[in-house]
Amino acid sequence: MFVGREAELRLLRDALAGTPGAPTVLYVHGPGGIGKTALLRRYAQEARAAGRPVVHVDGRTVPGTPPAFEAAAAGAREPGTLLLIDTFEQCQDLEGWLHEEFLLDLPEDTVVVVAGRLAPDVRWSADPGWAGLLAPVPLGDLDAGEARRLLVRKGVAADRHQPLLAFAAGHPLALVLAAHVAGTENAGLVAPGDWTPAPETIAHLLRQVLGALPGPRHRLALEICAQAHLTTETLLRAVAGEDAPELFSWLRDQPYVEHCAQGLFPHDVVREALAADLRWRDPDGYDRLYRRIHAHLLDRVGTASADGLLHAVGALQFLYRSQGHMAESHGWHTPGLVEDRPYDPSLRAGVLALAEEGEGGESAEVVRYWLDARPQDFRVQRLRGRTRAAAFSAWLRPAPFQGRAEDPVTAAAWEHAAAHGPLAPGESIALGRFHVHPQHYQRPSPVMDLMLWRMFGELLRDARPSWSFIVLRDDGFWDAHMEFCDMTPLPRPVTVGGSAYRLFAHDWRDTPPGAWLAGKQEDMLTGAGGGLTVDPIASGPRGELAGPWPHGEGDGLAATGTPTPDRAEFAAAVRSALRDLRRPSALAANPLRASRLVAGHGMSLREVLTNAIATLVTDRDGDRTHRAATMAFLEGAPTQEAAARRLGLPYSTYRRHLAAATARIEEIMWRHEEEGRPLSPP
Repeated sequence: MFVGREAELRLLRDALAGTPGAPTVLYVHGPGGIGKTALLRRYAQEARAAGRPVVHVDGRTVPGTPPAFEAAAAGAREPGTLLLIDTFEQCQDLEGWLHEEFLLDLPEDTVVVVAGRLAPDVRWSADPGWAGLLAPVPLGDLDAGEARRLLVRKGVAADRHQPLLAFAAGHPLALVLAAHVAGTENAGLVAPGDWTPAPETIAHLLRQVLGALPGPRHRLALEICAQAHLTTETLLRAVAGEDAPELFSWLRDQPYVEHCAQGLFPHDVVREALAADLRWRDPDGYDRLYRRIHAHLLDRVGTASADGLLHAVGALQFLYRSQGHMAESHGWHTPGLVEDRPYDPSLRAGVLALAEEGEGGESAEVVRYWLDARPQDFRVQRLRGRTRAAAFSAWLRPAPFQGRAEDPVTAAAWEHAAAHGPLAPGESIALGRFHVHPQHYQRPSPVMDLMLWRMFGELLRDARPSWSFIVLRDDGFWDAHMEFCDMTPLPRPVTVGGSAYRLFAHDWRDTPPGAWLAGKQEDMLTGAGGGLTVDPIASGPRGELAGPWPHGEGDGLAATGTPTPDRAEFAAAVRSALRDLRRPSALAANPLRASRLVAGHGMSLREVLTNAIATLVTDRDGDRTHRAATMAFLEGAPTQEAAARRLGLPYSTYRRHLAAATARIEEIMWRHEEEGRPLSPP
């Protein structure tokens, strides 16, 4: 069952062979379950094959005194011995004596391997006598190929590998546990892709990896660390209380906790196991902890400096990592891989070159226009250790109708916003217009992470957002992620330089970003919505009309003599009609009955609405919006929650589909009204 560890095996072979420069003491360290004992067993096999005697000392069975240790390791006095010291953390107090006295008295050709959870004390490296003789060996996860080989050797069918690999994240003990559980399941009852570890599997893993914890406060610190992207003493203080310094100091010493410049983070399998265990055994406690961390991180987004905004947003979004399609669209890479900086005019040539390379000459001309018009809205990304820009992005905040003539994508955004009612004084639009990283164009990467975080952070800090638009290459990759973020795709793409771009839109005028995010938080905690209960039909931008259209003048009259409404009035009437579709008396009073879409073609208002709903199936992703609209308007359900249950959808997903369907029905009917064409069934 032993796989991998080729570098660690070469190190021992060189030591046994006496290769010049080879160490005589290997200090293997890593978290519980990472494979230290398995490696020592393999080391013993290698030594015996080379004709070397082997002495094994287990720290769990040796009293932590020098005489007891010497007695257990007495056989190491024989020349040429391989001395293996396992579970050294159980007798860690002997470390100073070990390297200052005991090891110095062994024969020169003795090879020693120490294995424990903790890294060697700094006194080893500070002692010049040990220079070149000691080799610290941090033991990490198995890579993907090695992990698959282990599953194959454990007899796990290939179609069951993926969920097991995702759970274990390369951790050997987690792989073995998952393989054992998967091997005992009835494959006919549990679909391969649906496997998840049982609570007892997670509990066993945590016992092996964490060991005995000092107390409940340390368990709380671990559970905070498991939820947060990066844990700092500041976060611990905000969530756990004033003993944060002690807890942080303890966390940083744990072998399954790593660190970077911005804070601490646990091994992936430890993170997910802790979160799953808490949610299973104490769901209320999980909710309370999540809300406290969420509140602290959201406050950080609002107060962060310009340089700290991205990390604050990334930490907040990390709390949603298991929701929707976040895992496929974000990597949450170790911070510091990419620098995000404001655009400077000295970078103009480099930005235009990136635009040319990533999107072509016509798009580069649009970039040139916006660099002149809104240079303050651009950001430039540079990979760590590089001097030239690798990417650029822009979160545009144009003045009213700015760029309409110069940029067809921005023109489409202005047109869409205007079609839903004119912007009031002080209202504006924002566009995530460019995300250009030629090396990994609009695909998950450390660069794309920062681009998305920047847009989200700017949106949350905007005092009064009206419309936001995200512009992405129209290849379908981001559709599911945008849907999760309640960004509705405009029906038609916009072509620039031969490439099609899709605009994803959100109207924030009824529900500001803070309230929207609160709804997302509830969706995550409840698993089925329970957050915002905004009725997408009852929340029209400009209210409803009670009577028929007022008669206009000039070209406000259609050829039939029927007055043409303005766009906002028409949208409000459509929403009212959809809500009343199964109430004939209310529908008879709707002003749409006087529109040329109805009266001009001899059709009933119910016929027109039914045909508009049916037309949804011809759209991109129209099956989802069609199902939601059919359930809401034609079939009916006592509540939206009930409609979601009938369709087998989470409540939040149903609301998104219904809102998109309503907006699309409005657009279909308005287009036919303007053009004077009958709205026939597809």
